[in-house]
Amino acid sequence: MTTLTDHARVVLLNRVPEVTAAFWVIKVLSTTTGETAADYLNETVGLGLTLTTWIVSAVLVAALIAQFATRRYTSGVYWTVVVLISIVGTLLTDNLTDVVGVPLWASTLFFTVLLAVTFGIWFARERTLSIHSIITRRREGFYWVAILFTFALGTAAGDLVTEGVGIGYLTGTLLFAGLIGLVVIARFALHVNAVLCFWVAYVLTRPLGASIGDLLSQSAADGGLGLGTTVTSAVFLVVIVALAAYLGIRVARQRREVGQL
Repeated sequence: MTTLTDHARVVLLNRVPEVTAAFWVIKVLSTTTGETAADYLNETVGLGLTLTTWIVSAVLVAALIAQFATRRYTSGVYWTVVVLISIVGTLLTDNLTDVVGVPLWASTLFFTVLLAVTFGIWFARERTLSIHSIITRRREGFYWVAILFTFALGTAAGDLVTEGVGIGYLTGTLLFAGLIGLVVIARFALHVNAVLCFWVAYVLTRPLGASIGDLLSQSAADGGLGLGTTVTSAVFLVVIVALAAYLGIRVARQRREVGQL
């Protein structure tokens, strides 16, 4: 009987993609798209926060049903869920801030607690938080709940720093990029736990992507480059689709190489 290597097991059985450079690029772009798409639907189209939230949430539920129906990682379905959940995460924070009137510091604390509780329950049930072990639908359920809260937390923390403190979009982009750089140093130079570094970086990519999105889309008077939400969302979606297609082809080739389809 042939014993699968850890890498082959991830390729064949894992329900989420490998953590590669392309993974992080799509992640940042999806967060940017989440920020600009939410603004586009809410403000440009004029749907308003409430209607936008209900519509995108319904589409997300449909995408999650499709994701859970798959037998293993499928690039197109997976990244569709990520883009949609990034939009919903943004809308959760926006609703708390603009509709309910919750201060950004309170939203940041609230989602930090929710994420910590999710991780606590996940680890208590599964004894691991590694995304290299998402091989059951229960683990995947924990994974998607955690992902939602990372997007909501990243939105709240990012808005708190760039808007609440008032450092601006460019400075915010540089700040969060620098923090992610510190995580990379902690992981590869100081050998800090890989799972911890992954989740810290995952949270930080949300405010990084949001800062990039605002920097590109907002008007010059507001500290942006004035490209608008339509152009920014469309360009980034094209790049996401291209990279997701590349990852899908790459995984299919890897599966053939280990002799299973």
